[in-house]
Amino acid sequence: MQGVDASCPRAGAPQAAGRTLVLFNYDWDRDAFARLAAQWPSDSAGFDLFTFPSHVRLAWFDLERFVDGLARQARRRAWTAVVSHHEQFGALAAALLAERMGWPGTPVDAVLACQHKLHARQVLQRVCPEANLPFEPLAARYGDPMPVDLAYPRFVKPIKAAFSVLARTVKSQAELTAMTRFGAAELWIIRRLVEPFDRIARERLPAGVPTAHGMLLERPVEAATQHNLDGYVYRGQVHGIGVVDAIMYPGTHAFQRFQHRSRLSPAVQRRALDIAGRFLQAIGFDHGFFNMEFFHDAASGSIKVIEFNPRLASQLADLYRRVDGLDAHAGSLALAHGRDPAPAMRGTPCTAGAAASFVFRSFEGEFIPPAPSAAMQRAFARLFPDGWLLAMPKQGSGLARDFKWLGSHRYGVMHLGGADGHDLFDRYRRASALLGWPHADVQATPAPVSGARAPLTLSPVPEVSV
Repeated sequence: MQGVDASCPRAGAPQAAGRTLVLFNYDWDRDAFARLAAQWPSDSAGFDLFTFPSHVRLAWFDLERFVDGLARQARRRAWTAVVSHHEQFGALAAALLAERMGWPGTPVDAVLACQHKLHARQVLQRVCPEANLPFEPLAARYGDPMPVDLAYPRFVKPIKAAFSVLARTVKSQAELTAMTRFGAAELWIIRRLVEPFDRIARERLPAGVPTAHGMLLERPVEAATQHNLDGYVYRGQVHGIGVVDAIMYPGTHAFQRFQHRSRLSPAVQRRALDIAGRFLQAIGFDHGFFNMEFFHDAASGSIKVIEFNPRLASQLADLYRRVDGLDAHAGSLALAHGRDPAPAMRGTPCTAGAAASFVFRSFEGEFIPPAPSAAMQRAFARLFPDGWLLAMPKQGSGLARDFKWLGSHRYGVMHLGGADGHDLFDRYRRASALLGWPHADVQATPAPVSGARAPLTLSPVPEVSV
């Protein structure tokens, strides 16, 4: 395994060899790929699961038919590569299309192994048990009576899901029962989200791997911090980009912000990268970007894996670009064309000593601020020219589903940089006040570990071939 040097400035990105097809391209990805269009021309396909009327396409979406249609268009559209950082459908669709066309891509079976959370736990137990959590499948289907012999609390999550949907700690059989009771419309949505994956998983994963239509039980982790390791595999070698810290709203599992640089020491980051390498090797993940979510217990030093995502965490990529000058989106385009991502990532000057993706949420019963007016957005752009803003208010059944499935309603995301942590949080408070969005109390959070601006991404460690 290797780390990526994060010093500034960078050389320019190379020119693409052909057009890239970007699947399920919206939010962070849409802006990043548009910025890179001159060097890496691309086309887009897919739809936004969270925006009306785009998400109506879920009603007739068939993943394999979708890939078949793209394969028929590929030569006419001059596509020579495909990339997607979309967890629900995009990563698997990109892997299937790359396999069909003979393009560089993440192996389909490796994508399935990451996204089938129960199977991933079983693999991790074989190759790195010290980084695994006690787990078991929930022996009941949605709507069935829940087992009576379970010990609580338990952390419950779907075997196949994204965006922390239906993932939370339950403290009793009654809470577990309430969590797994759905109306007809909700069950229809769940089936439409899971079945495209499950159909392919049944064909491709080893015999005996359970259906993805179910829930996974894990032991809750309380006294630990949460983090994201981002990296890629090129020519069978695992490379780390960096680590981002995840900070929750107090007393919840809901993200309040993602912050870079990480407070974790380089030694802990290298250990996390080693764990990732062992898992990726075991599932045959020999090409592509990945993201590993994990807990770190400072008292015991233990690292426990939450899950693996077989794609770039695009929400976090902007933070590496601001602080380390590493453009991971450019790297993902290069890798999709079979090129070494490292030269493509080196091209962006560092603009901040600290950066964060702030997530604005309301919990049930709390006030939900309206979306910023056009005048507010213009003022935000003028006062915070480096800022990035996304408003996503919901109402009606969509809002009610957020509270049930996620435990909160995410109505906005804001990215900012700062000279250091103190400057970052001061700008965050001022920007929040401008938008009328309540800000979290960040003063109680310890400042990042002090030190020189030297590489804060992963230091080189012995290489491991996958």
